[in-house]
Order: sequence, then structure tokens, then C-alpha cells
Amino acid sequence: MGLFGNLLEKKNCGVCGNELGLLGKRKLEDGYLCKECASKLSPFFSERRSSTLDQIREQLAYREENKKAVEAFNPTKTVGEATRVIFDEDARKFIVTSQKNWRDANPDVMTYAQATGCEVETKEQRQELFWKDDEGNRRSYDPPRYDVDYQVWVTIHINSPWFEQIRFMTNDHTIEERFSVEFQEAERRAAEIKSELASMRQSVRDEASAAAAPKAARTCPFCGATTTPDESGRCEYCGGAMGM
Repeated sequence: MGLFGNLLEKKNCGVCGNELGLLGKRKLEDGYLCKECASKLSPFFSERRSSTLDQIREQLAYREENKKAVEAFNPTKTVGEATRVIFDEDARKFIVTSQKNWRDANPDVMTYAQATGCEVETKEQRQELFWKDDEGNRRSYDPPRYDVDYQVWVTIHINSPWFEQIRFMTNDHTIEERFSVEFQEAERRAAEIKSELASMRQSVRDEASAAAAPKAARTCPFCGATTTPDESGRCEYCGGAMGM
């Protein structure tokens, strides 16, 4: 009865408290999570089984707060097709989503500074083809023949407490010819996403460099004093607006 007793023992979700069925529970390091609570986690999160209840509760609180960021998100540029990288250039934020109604899906809203790199990889999948002889035995062709498919992958490295990367294909169906129109389009989309993210990262670096650079002293047009504008761009003596 020991083994079966443990299997049949009633368990509850460590977050919402709902009773869990045999097939409706998700294992955590120190408890269980129901299917509904698990569905609220980030789609890019993959460390559930090694996470504690406290860590899951913390992430769910972040995901709830993320809904406000989604509401405020204003798309200004979209790159990609099946999976899209959507930018809010004014707020310097972006999302990655494959959902048409992405606002309902609560995609993780990330700042430009959180994207630390981007890689593009073309993967070739080869499966050998065989034929059967008169006795029904499987034989290899001479020379061997293969069914070859291609996939173009993008990996975005992310600085986040909940996930380290976002990985997706830019082709939404199997590509059978390496230099086909579909293949070239998948590579073009991947290159465009990488280029946009590289440009985004460079703008973050440029802003950081500008912020770290020493400010030059200037003459105030209002009081004539030679001074360095404060953080709001005003003269430290008369308070006149000198600009940044």
C-alpha cells in the first residue's frame, strides 16, 4: 500500500490551494502546482521542476504585474512572421510572441537593456531513406539517400530572473530545399531580427556611454555664470533652463 498510498494521497496546489487530480498536477521542488496556475507562468520559463513554491509565487506576482506593461505597450515596429518580435521604440521595450491576440496572452515585456545578444542558426535534419527487398528486409540505397529538412532558428539571450533565452524558428513549416524561396525568406527574417536587436543593443550602449561621460561647463544665458547643468538641465545658480 505504500507506493499506491502515496499515489492516491490527495494533494493541493501550493499556490491556489485547489485539490489536484492524478493527472492535473505539476511537480515542484517542494510541492505541487495545478495546471491553471502553471499556465500563468512565462512561456519561456523551463525550470519549473527545480523551482520552489516561493519562487513560483514570486514569478506569478511578476506575471500579474506584467499585465500592466502589456496594456501600456504601444507597438511601433514588428519583425518576423510566425513568431514576431514587436518593438515599442518610444518606451524602449519589446515582446516576442506567436499569438495573434498577443495582449490576451500576456507576453513578457522586456526592456532593450535586457537583450544581451542574438544568434541565428540553420539546422539540417537528415533521415535516411530505405527500400525493401523481395523478402521484406529493409535495405539502404547505394549511395545512401536522405530526406532532408531545414530549420532556421533565432536565439535571443535575455537578462531575466525567470529565463535566460528565447528560442524560436522563423519558418512556420518544414523547408525541404536549402535554396528555396521559403528558405531564403526564413533566413531573411532571422537576419532582420538579429539586425534590429543589434541596433537596439548599440543604442543602449551609446546611452550608457553618454551618461557616463563628464558634462562640460557652459555659460548660463540667463545669469551669465559658468556652470554645469544639473540632471534636469538647469543652471545651479539661477535655475534657468540650459538644456542637457
